[in-house]
Amino acid sequence: MSQDGVGVDLETSLGYLLKEASSALRGAMEEVLRPLGMSVTHYSCLELLAQRPGLSNSELARGAFVTRQTMNVLLQTLERDGFVTRPAEAPIGKALPARLTPRGRRSLEKTTVAVRSVEIRMLAGMAESEQASAFRALTSMIRSLRGQTP
Repeated sequence: MSQDGVGVDLETSLGYLLKEASSALRGAMEEVLRPLGMSVTHYSCLELLAQRPGLSNSELARGAFVTRQTMNVLLQTLERDGFVTRPAEAPIGKALPARLTPRGRRSLEKTTVAVRSVEIRMLAGMAESEQASAFRALTSMIRSLRGQTP
C-alpha cells in the first residue's frame, strides 16, 4: 500500500520494479539495435525463427509479445526486404510458416552480438549465484501468473 493507504507503494512493489526493469532493458536493446536498422520486435522475430524455423504468424506474435496484426505487418516487411521467406500458399490450414533467408541469418548474427552485450551489461553487477537465483525467481513468477505448477 502507498503511504495514504490506497493503491500500490511504487517504492516496494516488485511488479512495478519488474516493469521498470523491462522498460530499461527494452530501451537499452533499442539503443544498440537502432544503428543496425532493427527494432526489438524485428530482432525477436528473427531470433525466434532461427531457433524454431517454420513458426506461424500467430506463434511469432506470441513469442515476440505483439499482436498478430503487428507481426503480420513486420513479416510482410521482412519478406519484402529479403530477411524471411514464406510459401505463397499455406501447406496446411491458413498458416504461412516463415523461415530465415541467408540475409536474415547474417543480420541476426550481427544483432545478436549487440543484444548479448546489453544482457552482459545488465548482469555485470551480479554474481553467478545471484543470476541463477534471479532466473529461478522470475521463472517461478511467470509460472504462478500463468497458473502453471512448478
